[in-house]
Amino acid sequence: MRIKFDEQLRMLNNEMIIMSNMIKLAIQEAVDALFSRNVEKARKIMQDDELVDQEQKKIENICFQLLIQQQPVARDLRTITAAMKMVTDMERIGDQAADISELTLLLAKSPCSFKVDNINKMAAETIIMLIHAVEAYVEKDMAKAQEVIEHDDIVDDLFVKVKADLINIMQKDAAYGEVAADLLMINKYLERIGDHATNIAEWVIFSLDAHPDERNDNT
Repeated sequence: MRIKFDEQLRMLNNEMIIMSNMIKLAIQEAVDALFSRNVEKARKIMQDDELVDQEQKKIENICFQLLIQQQPVARDLRTITAAMKMVTDMERIGDQAADISELTLLLAKSPCSFKVDNINKMAAETIIMLIHAVEAYVEKDMAKAQEVIEHDDIVDDLFVKVKADLINIMQKDAAYGEVAADLLMINKYLERIGDHATNIAEWVIFSLDAHPDERNDNT
């Protein structure tokens, strides 16, 4: 019975990695489409968000099967609960990549040129957080999860810098006002992605931080 359960847990881990790779790519492609004004790529990201939603449902179904068909002990319940919470955050990251792409469609029509280096840096840092958070879950690495939480300070600092950069642009040239406003919203989406990655890491810690009566549960 335990062998089958462990096989299903491995399947769950694999699907978690698949979903994290999907949203990692979505963030990367969304920012690339933004600065290259690639409307077709932006539209594809918006369409592919449905695939992220489908992957979320697939993972939730695996979790429900583990709960219904097996007899998970306390530590397993924490792992399964954490996975269900984590995929909710991952799905929201996918939504925000789609939201960035939706704004890209508007910005692509603007005659104003724009490039904000710190937005690229923010996207790169949020991707690092996401990858490490999921790795921490799969590897059961509490230290790595804690590092993700601390890493959010870097994203928050970049958020402040981007905001200052965009306000400076608006003050220098009113023609950039609408573009800067849209980029401020994208800045906020990236900051939220960092927050969701932090949530994922916190759920990893929850799944690993067993109570004393769970630590000797080897059934």
